Amino acid sequence: MLSGIAAAQTAPSAPPPAQQQSAPAPAQPTLAVPAAPAAAPVKLVKSIRVEGSQRIEPETVLSYTKLRVGEPYTNESVDEAIRDLLNSDLLADVSIAGVETGDLVVRIRENPIINRIVLEGNRRLKNDKILPEIKLAPRQIFTRTAVRADVARIIELYRRQGRFAATVEPQMVTLDQNRVDVVFEISEGPKSKVRQINIIGNEQFSDNELRKEMATKQARFFRIFSSNTSYDQDRLAYDQQKLRQFYLTNGYAEFRVISAVAELTPNKEDFIITYVVEEGPRYKFGEVTVDSAIRDFDDEALAKGLQMKKGDWYNAKLVEDTIDQLSELAGTFGYAFSDVRPEFNRDREKLEMNLGFFIAEANRTYVERIDITGNTQTQDKVIRREMRVAEGDAFNTFLVKRSQDRINSLGYFQDKFEIEQAEGSAPDRVVLRANVEERSTGELSLSAGFSSLERFILQGSIRQRNFRGRGQDIRLEVNYSTFAKSVEVGFTEPYLFDKNIALGGSLFRRDFNSFNFLGQNRNTTFQQVSTGFNIVSGIPLTEYWTLSGRYTLQQDDITLDESQFFTNGQCDPLRAGRYLCDAIGNRITSAITLSLIYDNLNSRLRPTRGQRLVVGADVAGLGGDVRYLRARGDFRKYMNFGKGWVFSTTLEGGYIYSLESSRGPGNDPIRINDRFYLGEPQFRGFQIRGVGPRILRQTYTGIDPDTGDQIPVTDRNQLVDDPLGGTIYYLGKLELEPPLGSGIQELGIRPSVFVQVGALAGLTRPVLQAPQARDGAGNPLFIGQNASGDFVSTTQAIDANGNANRPQLLFNELYLGDTIKPRVTAGIGVNWNSPFGPLRIDIAKDIVSYEGDDPKLVTFNVGTAF
Repeated sequence: MLSGIAAAQTAPSAPPPAQQQSAPAPAQPTLAVPAAPAAAPVKLVKSIRVEGSQRIEPETVLSYTKLRVGEPYTNESVDEAIRDLLNSDLLADVSIAGVETGDLVVRIRENPIINRIVLEGNRRLKNDKILPEIKLAPRQIFTRTAVRADVARIIELYRRQGRFAATVEPQMVTLDQNRVDVVFEISEGPKSKVRQINIIGNEQFSDNELRKEMATKQARFFRIFSSNTSYDQDRLAYDQQKLRQFYLTNGYAEFRVISAVAELTPNKEDFIITYVVEEGPRYKFGEVTVDSAIRDFDDEALAKGLQMKKGDWYNAKLVEDTIDQLSELAGTFGYAFSDVRPEFNRDREKLEMNLGFFIAEANRTYVERIDITGNTQTQDKVIRREMRVAEGDAFNTFLVKRSQDRINSLGYFQDKFEIEQAEGSAPDRVVLRANVEERSTGELSLSAGFSSLERFILQGSIRQRNFRGRGQDIRLEVNYSTFAKSVEVGFTEPYLFDKNIALGGSLFRRDFNSFNFLGQNRNTTFQQVSTGFNIVSGIPLTEYWTLSGRYTLQQDDITLDESQFFTNGQCDPLRAGRYLCDAIGNRITSAITLSLIYDNLNSRLRPTRGQRLVVGADVAGLGGDVRYLRARGDFRKYMNFGKGWVFSTTLEGGYIYSLESSRGPGNDPIRINDRFYLGEPQFRGFQIRGVGPRILRQTYTGIDPDTGDQIPVTDRNQLVDDPLGGTIYYLGKLELEPPLGSGIQELGIRPSVFVQVGALAGLTRPVLQAPQARDGAGNPLFIGQNASGDFVSTTQAIDANGNANRPQLLFNELYLGDTIKPRVTAGIGVNWNSPFGPLRIDIAKDIVSYEGDDPKLVTFNVGTAF
């Protein structure tokens, strides 16, 4: 067959007919060649017309297709044009007619315009939280693709809130002019809680111990207000890191989390989280060395000073702290960019972690410049004068940190301000960047409140702590309450003539009503009106030591209510007490105060680290009518330890010595308004002025008919309580503030537990009174026997047998509380910077108290500063 085909293909041309007739050729096979198909006619676009467009220009519609007049087209290109138009998200429906003739008609139905977006059923997430997160908005083109995307986005928002059962149903309401309202019908569902946390593979620590380390908590009835019981995927990753940290700090260097799975229950209300862990063996520290390429350091001395020792359990947190400690030490010597690298050598046989710290060679650095940014109001010099390093100085980490603390203490800028370090123009140059965020330093306060101490309170003040951006403090304050009224205006210049010398002063007028207690009622005893001024100056001696001086000149006018305490125009000792009668008068006090202050607190507003010591002495008698010497001391120490715990210790005390001559028997030379008082609010657990020397006036309810003894009132609430103050006192406090979550911290809530110890004493024993009772006619009363032998009240001084009857007393006075023995209280308290003003609540119980002390369990203040 193949040879025949080849012969036929190579044969000569066919002979003429004659030759074929005379000598016919033998029959040969032939190859059938199919006929070529006829060419399809080419379709050209003769015209294109758009129908149905309302807002969109026809040219815009055609720009999304490849169809052009005069160019060929096919059925496939027409289908592609329809897909392109639908993918533009501008059109709801598209068809093309006239494909047979070439006169194409593109019929469209435009997507509607969104009139408004409506959210229904969203109670937990408000509109202002959802609408900014979705793409659809009024006056945009409606597309189903965008609707589906926004439904998924809303569901994701609810899942972030822990609501995995939330569903969203979109609805479209058709309006005229091709507009629609898009309605998202939201079913929020319950918040998905973490029902159970399972841990598999833990042998050394129980499930409960490990759960305590996690931020996620199991949903239980006692955690009804906790937000950590809801499922959060980010928190799941955080908990895995917390588990690693826990094991690594306990010596398990090979610990790992194999898997962490969160399963949603079929009802979508709860999650069950399962961790699979591998603890591995527990390691101890082996050899710990330091290899420093910086010549200033002694490797052996540094190694001896490290906290970890051979044989201690391995602790990864301790390793990190050591790196920071060595880096900070290098910075103190001027090496700003020191590189400290730990090198681990694990000995699996001995289960020891040999550790070496390598300090790479570094250049001693100098401060090239200090950049201050963000201070739109505060002048640069106010910030720069708090810097403990200057441009050109050798870099020192300690001084940079101290500068940071001083700027934080100003209170002009954001919390946790930090000075950043950046490389300078050369390897031995560093740039310090102080990027501040100014906060409001002006204060306008109009508040009302109620306190257990002052009853109803009105307060108004205006203050600018950064006046004109120069750091100056100017203030005007007015206070009004039931027992105290005051007005004060003051000004302080912290850097006089740009020198490190503070100068300030104030003018004041204070009206104070002292009081005693009769039951739960307060009775005003004396009124004191003080008018005067003071001038204050402070000069720093060193970085932490300051010498402060104050001069005060004030006039005190002490009066009593004549209708209550006077008889025939004179102060009646029987009604007022001799100590009050002696206090009446108008006196001028001219006093100078010198104080030595040590302060290295990291913040003056809310310290968490450092200490402050103030030792001062007042001398009154540079003119005026009052002469005394008064010494005071105040020490406070704050320590930050653990995971945000703040422990503070406070100790204060004072002693006042009169420079005047004796004012008679039973009269202390220190006047009642110059003495120390102790109680609420500084000594929590006691009533205001509830500790120290006092006189309790005890009345009688009747006469015992059998013995003739007068029956005294024993109920403390029925006794007249007059606190007298003292000349010596001390007060100590231990307080612990626990760490709180960021949410509670933002609310301004600060709880604490505390223990306080203190006492007040040192007063000259007053002359006590026991006046004889009288009848309505003014006749003295006695205790005698009647005919039946019962003891009764009588005006007869002599009985029938000629014996003298005992005088009947009107009242009896008891002098109590004058002891230096310590009183002890313990309790809990909460500070809250509430929206309606600062609030302080304390619950304190007296553990050790003495006769005469006036304890108080609960105290609170609202609307006043603490």
